[in-house]
Amino acid sequence: MPRYYEEKEEDARACGGVREDLRQCLLESPCVLQENKSPKQCLREGHCRSLQMTFFACKRSMVSVCIAFSVSGSL
Repeated sequence: MPRYYEEKEEDARACGGVREDLRQCLLESPCVLQENKSPKQCLREGHCRSLQMTFFACKRSMVSVCIAFSVSGSL
């Protein structure tokens, strides 16, 4: 089960749970903890790739919904 279901504050932003999981994954990765690199640099190097892809897919789906509503509203 994703970690965002465990006693955490609600993130009202779109895809907030996946965002939090990605953040935690990066902060707990050996890249950050042992190599002392920034989470941004570790993300660029491919750490936590599956959560990154899930987060981007979630965000992309939000854009698709917004586009669908704007197109159907103009007809």
